Amino acid sequence: MWPICKIRCVLSGGFFDWDVSLGRLNELNFAAEDPALWEDPARAQKVMQERSILETELGRFKTYTQELDDALALLEMATSEGDEASMNEAEGLLQDLAKRIDIYQLESLLSGEADANDCYLEIHAGAGGTEAQDWAEMLSRLYARWAEAHRYKVEVFEESPGEEAGLKSITLKISGFRAYGWLKTESGVHRLVRISPFDANARRHTSFASVWVYPVIDDTIHIVIEEKDLRIDTYRASGAGGQHVNKTESAIRITHLPSGIVVQCQTDRSQHRNRAIAMGMLRSRLYELELRKREEATADQASSKAEIGWGHQIRSYVLQPYQMVKDLRTGVEKSNAQGVLDGDIDAFLQAALSLKLGNSTSSK
Repeated sequence: MWPICKIRCVLSGGFFDWDVSLGRLNELNFAAEDPALWEDPARAQKVMQERSILETELGRFKTYTQELDDALALLEMATSEGDEASMNEAEGLLQDLAKRIDIYQLESLLSGEADANDCYLEIHAGAGGTEAQDWAEMLSRLYARWAEAHRYKVEVFEESPGEEAGLKSITLKISGFRAYGWLKTESGVHRLVRISPFDANARRHTSFASVWVYPVIDDTIHIVIEEKDLRIDTYRASGAGGQHVNKTESAIRITHLPSGIVVQCQTDRSQHRNRAIAMGMLRSRLYELELRKREEATADQASSKAEIGWGHQIRSYVLQPYQMVKDLRTGVEKSNAQGVLDGDIDAFLQAALSLKLGNSTSSK
């Protein structure tokens, strides 16, 4: 029964060292009890974050080990008694555990310095007016559904509605352990082919929207931003937010002149709060830019640019004349297009991460 060998291999310590992790957790627990730690908020935050992550990993490892033992005990009893129904049940349990172990194995490789962080996800409609703007809104729903299914928190930080329907742009903050690690390969252009609901002649249209994912960073990561490099504009929030938001210029747009990076925030009624959030987003964008530069310096230039370059088409969503969603980097296809639009993108994420991590490993 092939899953047993695979599960045992992963749980035997090849991807997670129980003793080392437990020892480190004990060190962190001891540090957390030291009153002096709390005199340094940045260090305290780092210690508590690492402790939380280790507690989660140790708990999951223990759960998987217990599930393996229980399934093997059931299998042994069923085999000795010739109980075919129980043997099938045990095999089903092992198959299910093997699928989760695949994800666990992949997550163990998400060890980049920002992989464990929350992330911002920006979506911008391409050329094409209402069609592209509707597609941008469909993508925002897709990622919100995916995040909710994984018990991540979703917040809208900026939203610019289209003239007739859809969205010109939207910025989401997705909060949860490894949100950035899982979503970082989603940056790029997403293409939709369908019969337009906005075309009276029911013609087929192709629409594009770009997605950009970057990590949320904390105060322990220092990014120098000089005021002379910034252009800061205020404007009236165009999305929902009540009368106060609509009547005052509380929304903030910051342009970083050297890099050309633009961030926007209109989530709060306070202009000062929106500015603080936007500055945090800018720091995160600049940090992500530095991460990409490092990645390109250690990987093959052509391969790296093809994989993460802004404007590169990464996935095609075809709804007419047939239904198919295909990732153009990995070749993974799904015929249940509606399921994908409802947030079922794990197969694409896993394949893209496996490819990215494989390329990273082979380039070292």
